[in-house]
Amino acid sequence: MKNWFVVYTQPRNEDLASEHLERQGFDVYFPRYRKSRSHARRHDVVSSPLFPRYIFVGFDVMSAAWRSIRSTRGVIDLVRHGLDPVPVPEGTIEEIKAREDDSGYVVLGKHLRLSRGDRFRIDSGPFASCEAIFESKRDETRIIALLSLLGRKVSVQLPIGAVAPVA
Repeated sequence: MKNWFVVYTQPRNEDLASEHLERQGFDVYFPRYRKSRSHARRHDVVSSPLFPRYIFVGFDVMSAAWRSIRSTRGVIDLVRHGLDPVPVPEGTIEEIKAREDDSGYVVLGKHLRLSRGDRFRIDSGPFASCEAIFESKRDETRIIALLSLLGRKVSVQLPIGAVAPVA
């Protein structure tokens, strides 16, 4: 039975490892996202690994051929428990793929469908368990929200990962 497993790669060699594993006949999934960066007053969008130094490989663990993964160019090792590779929980890869756009890039924060004025809960950080009001999206990773502090509405920037819609 084929499962997905995690491969730990050499720094910035996810592409090299993916290419060589595909040549060996393995199913490879290397999720990426579009990252905005700025340097010297220039702003651009680049493709970045969703999980730096990690890729996913699908294979049947009963097959002896999977042992060749460890000696593939760009690969350090499989994520293992003892001698056996640890399978990715069922449905995880499908969930990541479901967040991809038409170009194949994972869209971060896609699960948030908030409109101005919507209430949400903050799950992590210094304002954890507080409720806030959505104002706008700052960029792909941050939002601007109104938070009630000491009887006043204060505008704060929050990472998208810290936000959960109120049920």
